[in-house]
Amino acid sequence: MTYRIQPAGHRWARQVTRLAMVLLLATGGLVTNLASPAQPAYAHASLVETSPVDGEVLASPPAEVRLRFNEAVSFNERSIQLLDTNAEKLAIGTPGHADGKGNMAQVSLPTDLAEGTYVLAWRVTSADSHVVSGALTFSIGHPSATAAPVEQDAHPAVVVVDAVGRALAFLGMALALGGALFVAVLWPAGRTDRRGRRIVWSGFAVLAAGTVVVLLVQGPYAAGTSLAGVFDPDLLGATLSTRLGHALLARLVIVLALGVAFGLAVRHRSRPATTATATTATATTATATSAMATTGTATTGTAGATRRIVLPVVATVGAVALPLTWTLTDHAQTGVQTWLAVPATSLHLLAMALWLGGLITLAACVLIPARRRETSRAITLAPALPRFSGLAQVCFAVIAATGVYLSWRQVGSWAALGATDFGRLLLGKLAVVLAVLALAAGARRFVRRHGREPLGLDAAPAAAVRRLRRSVVGEILLGVAVVSITAVLVNTAPARTSYAPPVHTTVPVPAAAAEAAAGLRDASIEVNIEPARSGSNVADIYLTGPDGSLVAVPEISGRLESPDRDVPALPVTVTAAEPGHYVANSMSIPFPGEWVLRLDVRVTDIDETPVRVQFTAR
Repeated sequence: MTYRIQPAGHRWARQVTRLAMVLLLATGGLVTNLASPAQPAYAHASLVETSPVDGEVLASPPAEVRLRFNEAVSFNERSIQLLDTNAEKLAIGTPGHADGKGNMAQVSLPTDLAEGTYVLAWRVTSADSHVVSGALTFSIGHPSATAAPVEQDAHPAVVVVDAVGRALAFLGMALALGGALFVAVLWPAGRTDRRGRRIVWSGFAVLAAGTVVVLLVQGPYAAGTSLAGVFDPDLLGATLSTRLGHALLARLVIVLALGVAFGLAVRHRSRPATTATATTATATTATATSAMATTGTATTGTAGATRRIVLPVVATVGAVALPLTWTLTDHAQTGVQTWLAVPATSLHLLAMALWLGGLITLAACVLIPARRRETSRAITLAPALPRFSGLAQVCFAVIAATGVYLSWRQVGSWAALGATDFGRLLLGKLAVVLAVLALAAGARRFVRRHGREPLGLDAAPAAAVRRLRRSVVGEILLGVAVVSITAVLVNTAPARTSYAPPVHTTVPVPAAAAEAAAGLRDASIEVNIEPARSGSNVADIYLTGPDGSLVAVPEISGRLESPDRDVPALPVTVTAAEPGHYVANSMSIPFPGEWVLRLDVRVTDIDETPVRVQFTAR
């Protein structure tokens, strides 16, 4: 009877191939789901229309409130709340999407609302996974003397933990990807070095831990609750149903796949089996022994070939897919040119990870000696340092090219750099990167002079080695600072959307008013509106004569009108700050678009002249 024995190498190859296919299919399905947005988005959702409009006075209670955003938003049953004048929460319907539109939220209101002013507070998650919030007021019958204050900011502890989790995820990705590349490819002795493997494994652990932290904190962050909300299964379930939840699950799957690939890549080869020569053997036994040796050689060759083919494929796909778990749920997939922004941001993150992770591993394993390293075991700089130096040059080129494009895309104008939090953070990040480049230039000079000396660090001058080590440590510290700034940047509204240039416009006083009051002949009205965006604004109004002096009038009243929307005119309270200078301290603009500020200027006790000032609110 003949028995067919399957070589162990074929079984090992089949198991690895199956595992790789399962992981890649799971990852591919999640990433494909993330890459299929339902509709275009614009980075940090903004409210574009409400019904009723902010500040409207109604004759009877509205049956419902509708909020229309410029992109799809997600929310839960606690995302919209109604408060009366005593700041008491009133029972309302369950929020939902109106007419099946992802960017339209609606909630039904009680029909027995008493007269007075009510505040509707909302808190939703935009398509880029960031939480936006706001509030609008409406009155029934007549406005109340005061309105309920609304706290819109997230709990400080939640914000801090979320930022820490994001920073840990960035740092873990750098240690995992950059460290693995350095240990498995750039440094021939790395696969057998225990410290290098520990750095990479710690990177996978930190990446997974940071991802889990963000996953747990997103629920209370979106709901506006405290850290106790991380234990709320409803909030966790709501997070898992969002694009961000899908991305975080995909990231964990990718971490598992890359961890398995790295473990197989650095696994020690089995020791060669000892053989004994029998003093007496038959011809049949000798033939069988020869056949087994041939089979063993083939098995080893098959296993090696599988390792050389499957593992690089898994590592490459995982390294490409991992940054997508950020870019497909962040600023990159919202706004203009998303088709270019997503790959550009992914390359930016990947280059940062390969450089920083490789640099940390290089410093820990090659440049900084172990405590008990013998002189005979001194590690040569070649080829690890020259290879990493070349990789770093490529990474810096990619970071610079993609960084310039992404900065333009997210900022949009020079004025927005210094006028927004995003722009100021970006300037700080640029300053740190320039410092990193200066230190890297010094390390590059050392590589050109000493990188290929056969005795490595022992052959280089002691002063030069100290300078190199200080330079590398400085690069690492600055690199961690860049990662920290990046973690804050991804949670900050882009300057292109948050920056609204103030309105500065001057209109002449109408001839009718100039005839009624001699002091207004050839006079003008200067109006400054800041920040000229939806929400609360301040309008400064100056009446100036032909010589530039301020001209006082008995009274100015105002109304806010929308020329292209069927909304009622909203009253604007204008008070005198000084003779000729008038201020509207709380002019509420309901939504972005074209608006007209109508000013009724009373020039005498009986004469009043309307002045219309057109402007655009962001």
